Amino acid sequence: MTEILNHECGIALIRLRKPLSYYKQKYGSWTYGIQRLYLLMEKQHNRGQDGAGVAALKLNTPVGIPYIDRTRSNSQASIRAVFDTINQSLSILDKYPEAGEEWIKANVPFLAELYLGHLRYRTNSDLSIDRVHPVLRSSNWKSRNLVLAGNFNLTNANEIFEQLVEIGQHPRDFSDTVTILEKIGYFLDKENETIYKELREKESDKNAIAKEVAKRINIHNILQKAIHRFDGGYVIGGLIGNGDAFVIRDPHGIRPAFYYVDEEIAMVASERPVIQTALRVQTSTVEELMPGEAIIIKNDGNCSVEQILPSGKRAACSFERIYFSRGTDKYIYRERKQLGEQLVPQILKAINYDLDNTIFSHIPNTAETAFFGMVKGIEDFMLEDKKRQILSLKDELNDEKLHGIISKRLRAEKIAVKDVKLRTFITEDEARNDMVEHVYDVTYGVVRRGIDSLVIIDDSIVRGTTLRQSILKMLDRLDPKKIVVVSSAPQIRYPDCYGIEMTHLSEFCAFLAAIELLKESNQTRIIEEVYRKCKVQEGISDNELVNHVKEIYRPFTPEQIAAKIAVMLRPEGMNAEVELVFQSLEGLHAACPDNNGDWYFSGNYPTLGGFKVVNKAFINYYEKGV
Repeated sequence: MTEILNHECGIALIRLRKPLSYYKQKYGSWTYGIQRLYLLMEKQHNRGQDGAGVAALKLNTPVGIPYIDRTRSNSQASIRAVFDTINQSLSILDKYPEAGEEWIKANVPFLAELYLGHLRYRTNSDLSIDRVHPVLRSSNWKSRNLVLAGNFNLTNANEIFEQLVEIGQHPRDFSDTVTILEKIGYFLDKENETIYKELREKESDKNAIAKEVAKRINIHNILQKAIHRFDGGYVIGGLIGNGDAFVIRDPHGIRPAFYYVDEEIAMVASERPVIQTALRVQTSTVEELMPGEAIIIKNDGNCSVEQILPSGKRAACSFERIYFSRGTDKYIYRERKQLGEQLVPQILKAINYDLDNTIFSHIPNTAETAFFGMVKGIEDFMLEDKKRQILSLKDELNDEKLHGIISKRLRAEKIAVKDVKLRTFITEDEARNDMVEHVYDVTYGVVRRGIDSLVIIDDSIVRGTTLRQSILKMLDRLDPKKIVVVSSAPQIRYPDCYGIEMTHLSEFCAFLAAIELLKESNQTRIIEEVYRKCKVQEGISDNELVNHVKEIYRPFTPEQIAAKIAVMLRPEGMNAEVELVFQSLEGLHAACPDNNGDWYFSGNYPTLGGFKVVNKAFINYYEKGV
C-alpha cells in the first residue's frame, strides 16, 4: 500500500500446561515460554509500531510473592525495549544454574505459566504509555486482578461508559480501553461476590473461601454479562489473578484470532502463521476462533472453546486478507494471488490487448503477491492466444511462424523501487511535497520511450496522495505511452469504525471523485438531500438507521468514478495517459469468500454503530469539510 494506514493491533497469549521444570528438562531452558512469546510478537510486528507490552502471571505463588509482572514501551523499537527489560530480569538465572522451580518462581520476574503480549497501533493521537496494553486492574484478592489486551474499537464506548457511571463507578478516562477493562472488571467483582456469599453460609474459614472462590470463577458468565452490548470489532484477551485466562472474539468475527492447544501449551494470536512458526506445526492444527466464541483456559490448565455471544452474520475484515495480515498464511497467499489474477480482463481492456508493448510491475512491497496472480492470469491468456493462433494457421504453419508465436513472453520488470522515507522534520509544504516525490524511485532503461505502456498493481488506493505526488511523477520520467494503475482492492468509499484509521470521507479519493461528478452533472441537490437525511438520523432509533451516503455514488458506475479519480490524481505537467482499474466487489468476494467484511467498500456495516459513524462522517464533511 502506498499510503500506510494505522490499523489492527496484535495479541499473543500463552499458557504453559506443564510445570516450568518440565520445559527446563525437555528444552534445556527455563525460558521456553518467553522464547515462544517473543516469536509470536516479533512475527506480528506488522500489527503494531506504536507500542508493545507483556504481562506474565505465575501460578500458585506463596503469599507475599509478586505473581504479576508487566512491562510496556512506546518507543520506536518497542518490542526490543520490552524484551530487553525481560532479559535483564532473567540475567539472574546465570548466577544460580542449579536453582529449582520454587526458587525460580519466587525470585525471577517474568518466568511464569501465563503470558499476554500486545502490539499497538493507535486509533487516536494519544501515544502515552498509559494507552499501551496490557492494562491492569489491581486488587489484593487474587481472583479480582484483571489484565487485558486487545485488538478492538467500539462504536458505542460512550454508551458503555455511561452504564458504568450509572452503576456508581468513576472511570478515570473516556477511552474504550478503560471502558472495557472496567466493564469486565465490574462483572468479575460481581462473580466473586456471588460465590463468596454462597460459600460464607457454609464455611467460616475465609482463607479457604478465597481459595474456593478462585476455583469457581465462571469466565463464561462474566464475559456474557460484560460484553453483550459492545458494538464494534474486537478480540480481547485477559488474565485473571487466580490463573484463569481467555480470549473472546466479536459476534461478527470482524477482528481475527487463531489458537492452538496440545498437552504442553495453549497459544492464541491474531494471525495463524505466527503460531505455526513459533511451534513448527501444520496449518491444519491451528484453529480459527469463530465469531462470538471464547477460548477459556482455567487455572488447572483445562481449555475449552465456548459460544459466549450468538454469532451474527460473519463480516471478517477483508482488509486483513488484502493488506494487514502477513502474506505467509497459506490461505491469504492464495487469496491475494487470486485478487490479482481476476483483474486480468480489465487490464487487457485498458491496454487494448497490446501485450507486446506493455510492461507489468507492482508497487513494493505488499502488492507483490497480487502481482504474481496478475502475471499468472496474463500468462494463461497468452497461452490460450498462442494455441488459437497456431490452430488458425493449420497448413500454413512453419518453423518461422511457430517460433514467432511461441517466443512471445510477458514483460515483467521491477519498475518502482521503495527508496527513502520522508523525514518528519520537514514542515514546509513545498519542501515536504518535493521529498514525497522521492519516496519511490524507478528503474531506468527498461521502458521504450513513447512506445511502451506500464501496468502497475497496488493492493489498494485510499487517498491517492502518494500516487499524485510521487509515483505517477516518477513513472512519467520514463516517458511511457500510458500508465495503468491497478488496485487489487475495490474503491474505498466509506469510513471504518472497527479499528482501521479511516474516519474522514474527505480522505477518500473515490468519495471526492463522486462529489465532483455530482457537481459537474448538476446533481448537487443529492449532496443536500444526503446531508438532510443524515441530520434526521441523529434523532431516530438504532433499528431505523440507514447508510444514506450510498446515494452519493448511486448515479455513477465504478468505471466513471475510476476515470474521475485518474483525472484528479494526474499531476500537472504529466505527459503519459493515466487510467485506474479497481477490483470489483464481486471479485473481492470470489477471492476472499470467508472474509466478506467489506463495509469500507460497500457501505454495508455489520453493526448499527457503523451506520451512525458513516452518517456522522458525512455531516462532518458537509459542515466542516473533513
